Amino acid sequence: MAVGSASWSFTEEDFGAITRALQKFLGETNARCALLVDRSGQLVATVGEQPTFDPTAFATLTAADFSANDQLAQLIGETDFNSLFHQGEKESMYLADVARRVILVALFDNRTTLGLVRLKIKDTVSELTKLFHEVFQRGKSATQQPGLLAGADDEIDQLFG
Repeated sequence: MAVGSASWSFTEEDFGAITRALQKFLGETNARCALLVDRSGQLVATVGEQPTFDPTAFATLTAADFSANDQLAQLIGETDFNSLFHQGEKESMYLADVARRVILVALFDNRTTLGLVRLKIKDTVSELTKLFHEVFQRGKSATQQPGLLAGADDEIDQLFG
């Protein structure tokens, strides 16, 4: 599925499942924060310690970083990179692709290790991928059912006509 090719939205149940998966990941790794960002740069969810930076700007930069790295991957003959790691002196972040539409960002410090984050993020990505595929499929089905909102225009015209 092409990035951004279909509309999608969450139910309260979807958001709860996403939040639980991220909380479980944080509990297992002792990472500080997990963020979900869609490939267009919109912040989807934040769990854990509240960031001390502007999360909206961070989401935009995260999406741009992932897109730039996709281009770099193609230059060296790869289709894409499904994960990225940025290490700082005190803080690090691990980014992982979820369902080709969302990026999971784990922010962590010396309270955990890269190895543990990498190990546990695989299960989290798998769980989130299943969840997002269901969300995307539901969005795709809704747009393919012309009868779903058939007559809505007539009803609106009657209300305001």
